[in-house]
Amino acid sequence: MSENRIRYSDDFHDREAVIKVIGVGGGGGNAVNRMVEAEIRLVDFVAINTDAQDLRRSKAPNRIQIGETLTKGLGVGGDPSKGAAAAKESVELLREAVADADLIFVTAGMGGGTGTGAAPVVAQTAKETNQNALVIGVVTRPFSFEGKARADQAAVGIAELRKNADCLLVIPNDHILSEVDRSTSTEDAYLKADDVLRQAIQGISDVITSAGAINVDFMDVRRIMSKSGEALIGIGRATGDDRHIEAAKQAIHSPMLESAVIDGAKGILVNFTASREIRMVEVHEAMEYISKNANPEAIVKYGQAFDDTLGDELKITVIATGFTAKRNDLAGELTRRKALDRSGKPRRLDGGDFQPEPAALASSAEDLEKPAYLRRTRSRRLD
Repeated sequence: MSENRIRYSDDFHDREAVIKVIGVGGGGGNAVNRMVEAEIRLVDFVAINTDAQDLRRSKAPNRIQIGETLTKGLGVGGDPSKGAAAAKESVELLREAVADADLIFVTAGMGGGTGTGAAPVVAQTAKETNQNALVIGVVTRPFSFEGKARADQAAVGIAELRKNADCLLVIPNDHILSEVDRSTSTEDAYLKADDVLRQAIQGISDVITSAGAINVDFMDVRRIMSKSGEALIGIGRATGDDRHIEAAKQAIHSPMLESAVIDGAKGILVNFTASREIRMVEVHEAMEYISKNANPEAIVKYGQAFDDTLGDELKITVIATGFTAKRNDLAGELTRRKALDRSGKPRRLDGGDFQPEPAALASSAEDLEKPAYLRRTRSRRLD
């Protein structure tokens, strides 16, 4: 072997993936605040808004006021067209913000003006400025009680964002109604919605940034999520002898993140986070459980990260991608059916494009209540 073929460790040049989370509008900015408070590592945070007063309160180290000429820093009054125009006015600032990023999260609460209108422009600018970047949209759909007009407005914004993102995760806020008790205040419910956005983004970024025995690198994530369309993410945590199975169950059946339809995924990324005492048999059995509930044709990759502060706790993050919009909407309808008050009477559930539609995958309310893996044989026969 010639001497010039040998390279010593100090000669290798590498760099960590540059990850940016861009919160757009009030909802996106609130989500970024939650992430800053959680001290998510190796991630750059950017807050974007038309409301100068709201932007001043942001905890993000990088803040961009868009549409200064158009809005005078006073917001857009809930008008998405003005939100889009404001983003286009400040497109050079947006280009500068995304130029060096490998992975860009665009997060917003859909239904208002700035987030709904500007988030698609931010995603488009990111793709045009840095064609090699992976752009992931992570947004919420408004609560049903916020009304049909806001839901319809959100649906338009989501459709526009879908055109410009490699992967899109839509989290209906109605999930919150099934996760909190009746004494929860409105403020706490919205804080819970912000925190769900944080969990989704942290679940993906942790897969890349956490060092472990089995590495999931940025290219693994790119392969799973690039041009993958719809995505779901679930996070499970458990302790004890059966912690690996319990955490896996929580992750793939998470009601907050619609992962009950994991069997429709074309790609699945799994990350185990635990102390160095995690056993290989736990990883094997958890992956076996997840694989049994997944599409046998799906691309599956897994990694392992060490965090000794977790003690006996094991965290499993499952990212499933490649869903069709129809399957996600069916899962959203199941959530709506579960959003009942304790008297059994349904809450107002008339929001936007989440109205149920007939589909071979779930032809009745009874079918919707079945786990996805029990519908799999029937759905394949009808496809």
